[in-house]
Amino acid sequence: MHATLQQLRLFAAVARNLSFTKAADEMHLTQPAVSIQIRRLEEHVGLPLIEHVGRRVYLTPVGQELYDACRDIFQRLGVFEGAVDQLKGEVAGPLRLSVVTTAEYFLPHLLGVFLRRHPLVQPYLNVTNRATVLARLIDNEDDLVVMGRVPDGVSAEVLPFLDNVLVVAAPPDHPLADGRPVALADLVRDRFLFREPGSGTRIATEKLLTEHGLSITPYMELGSAEAIKHGVMAGLGVAVLPQHSLGTELAAGLLKVLNVEGFPLRRPWYAVYRKGKRLTLAASTFIEFLSSRGKQVAAGMERESAPFTIVTHSND
Repeated sequence: MHATLQQLRLFAAVARNLSFTKAADEMHLTQPAVSIQIRRLEEHVGLPLIEHVGRRVYLTPVGQELYDACRDIFQRLGVFEGAVDQLKGEVAGPLRLSVVTTAEYFLPHLLGVFLRRHPLVQPYLNVTNRATVLARLIDNEDDLVVMGRVPDGVSAEVLPFLDNVLVVAAPPDHPLADGRPVALADLVRDRFLFREPGSGTRIATEKLLTEHGLSITPYMELGSAEAIKHGVMAGLGVAVLPQHSLGTELAAGLLKVLNVEGFPLRRPWYAVYRKGKRLTLAASTFIEFLSSRGKQVAAGMERESAPFTIVTHSND
């Protein structure tokens, strides 16, 4: 084979997402450009790697073999890059992170402060939905991932480093926004805006309601915390949201936090990586930074940041 690393990276993105459109978005290319490179890769291999059944994309048997090989190749390259940096004694080189979308409100700030201290690190921050983050963790695509709920059935090292405080947000003219205590039984009569099933915030909310013998039928389901915030500000209903995502809106008087029974809910944010993974010096130093400085930095005690690459996808 005379395949290039770029072709293998593009193929891995298609195989991981089972979608040319999502792969093109992830790799910042057009869909035709991705398709051309995959066709060239198939010519090198001499067999089809992808098959289309209706509108769905599937890996052929040889495509699955190549995808497994790609994961091994990129893992070994990552180890090599980390080994080179360690031999140099420098906190440098790539740092690949994937985080769920609700972490985009604080993780760039933490990463910015870290980069100010270690400017030779080359960070890549991929903001995407929980399902994709979990798939990337399983496939060992990143140095570490950040999520609010530890996955079941995955052998992983897990570090809690920051509290995720969940509150009930409402428009400022909401009848219950005057600060008085609100019983959960009264709140569930309101119109609720929710994330999709499987969202960590939704699971935590539904668990609290179940413990009190209550349930809610969502008035609307929206694909991101940002969309839900705008829905609440537009008066469509109330929602449970991470407090760290509301700073600007609360300061501007665009939203109010209701004083609801059982809230705020507190659950940790976790840094997660595969058990047995050999961390690069950049990754291990970043984990140490999250553990020792994460809470203080996230609280706004350090304000500086640095440039880095953010890849954003919809739906946490």
